Amino acid sequence: MPRSDIYILGDYKHKQEQYRMRKKRLFIFWIMVAVLLPLLGGCSDLIVLEPKGPIGDAERTVILQAAGLMLIVVVPVILLSLWIPWHYRASNTKATYSPGWTHSNALEAVVWVVPALIVMALGVLVWISSHRLDPYKQIASTVPPVEVEVISMDWKWLFIYPQRGIATVNQLVFPINTPLSLRITSDTVMTAFFIPQLGSQIYAMAGMETRLNLQADAPGNYLGENTQYSGNGFSQMHFDALAVSQEEFDRWVEQVKQSPDTLDQAQLAQLEKPAVHSAVAYYSSVSPKLFDSIIGKYMSMPDQMSMQQQMSMPEPMPMPTGENVRTPGQSDQEPRMSGNSSGPM
Repeated sequence: MPRSDIYILGDYKHKQEQYRMRKKRLFIFWIMVAVLLPLLGGCSDLIVLEPKGPIGDAERTVILQAAGLMLIVVVPVILLSLWIPWHYRASNTKATYSPGWTHSNALEAVVWVVPALIVMALGVLVWISSHRLDPYKQIASTVPPVEVEVISMDWKWLFIYPQRGIATVNQLVFPINTPLSLRITSDTVMTAFFIPQLGSQIYAMAGMETRLNLQADAPGNYLGENTQYSGNGFSQMHFDALAVSQEEFDRWVEQVKQSPDTLDQAQLAQLEKPAVHSAVAYYSSVSPKLFDSIIGKYMSMPDQMSMQQQMSMPEPMPMPTGENVRTPGQSDQEPRMSGNSSGPM
């Protein structure tokens, strides 16, 4: 066989092998796409990016700004990770081959300076937004806020309206364009209160009180949920957050006041029993200071002890100082060491 034919045959086999490798890589790529796409299905309903109030809108802006800053690094890295293997492939004879390359000052500066500037920018953004969106900070408004006391249970939410003397289970109703002032605690393990479209997730903890201020600018039925694992029923620990007009809110309050059920300690004991998919319930009256009593039953601070308990506590022993200090092994007859003694000269 002529030598030219051998070269042609070798080149043909080489190209055939490259074609097979290209098909194999393409097959692996589509397999990865088929596996990963179903896993991204849970990200399709990003209601946190569809805010319905000033707090949620401000938090969406922070999320988008932070994502934009991080994309300054992410996008070039993804593009380079695709371009570099393609450009320096074995069949590209035009690519510069530099096996002795070890260092580049320009590349080193980009690798360190750009991420450092992004981290600094993110730090400034987080610092400013954390203080501006403090959940304890009241929302400025000419309308007085609606106060609600929120209690998380296994696995339900109890809402008490102290200004109106009513309570509900798994339903939070409030007027639009009116600040909502929430006092939050837990009658079980730690949970997390979150209405994604209104913003600001915050924890609820037994024996403690956290505060949250929200507002809805548009009427609607918004999802409220517990985002902290708290047992078997936590995934079903949802509630309806209904933003309505002031007139509808007033009618709803009157409807709740017609309920024959009242929320006292006996009824509270029934609610404390673990239950999943609890139905919405209305209570026309609430025992005074019920929210504070739930917090208090988990606390054991000295100022809450009875006077008799405090009087029965033993007196603390005085700390030995100066002439009262005795070295280990020293008998009662031996002289004590003074606190400022420096020993025999």
